[in-house]
Amino acid sequence: MHKQRKILIVDDEVKVLDVLSAYLSQSNYTVLCAQNGQDALRIFDTEGISLVILDLMLPDMTGEVICERIRASSRVPIIMLTAKVSEKSFLNGLDIGADDYLTKPFSPRIVTAKVKATLRRVECDELVGRPISYDGGLSIDFQNNIIKMKGKRVNLTPTEYKLLHTMAKAPDRIFSRDQLIVSALEDKFGGFDRSIDTYIKGLRAKIEPDRRIPHYIVTVRGIGYKFNAKYDDAASVG
Repeated sequence: MHKQRKILIVDDEVKVLDVLSAYLSQSNYTVLCAQNGQDALRIFDTEGISLVILDLMLPDMTGEVICERIRASSRVPIIMLTAKVSEKSFLNGLDIGADDYLTKPFSPRIVTAKVKATLRRVECDELVGRPISYDGGLSIDFQNNIIKMKGKRVNLTPTEYKLLHTMAKAPDRIFSRDQLIVSALEDKFGGFDRSIDTYIKGLRAKIEPDRRIPHYIVTVRGIGYKFNAKYDDAASVG
């Protein structure tokens, strides 16, 4: 599928564009580049982009603004690649819709690996018409809303299902507690963000082989949670 995937790199540093273009082209991606926000949005709107690598500090507009504009109409994955290293910038990037956040200086091999992993998750999402089995015995049928553990159906509350659905459809992506509150509780939430931990605890009790050592719903200290995806059927995820 790589030959059909177009990657847009947005950065005002020519060296960054050259290095990443070389590495991604070697992996058979088609690479397009922009050095400012206006060009980035024009290319995104016209070229059928599969993934965006986005610097946050650009000459005409911030990467955050570009991210928000893309997110207003598209779920195309966005990987932020920036010199902003603070926890606040990291959390804000996730909150406005980034799928991953890498800091400069960077390894082009790691960036390329992140691109491949992110696009595999996209391909997985495109295959949700049939059940997906994960290492450890968990099976999720997104189309019919059926969850099984070792062949036995698991009954989840609506909130537990929304939490699992949100995280499992974006495996290995880190979700902040606020993001999970918006996805699973919507306008029904009236407490503190840590209250989401209670729902996670209930979900783990139903799907984890050992809830004391979570296998699927993994805590990311200081940030939130992610779904750890290890597949039984490698062919089902590209």
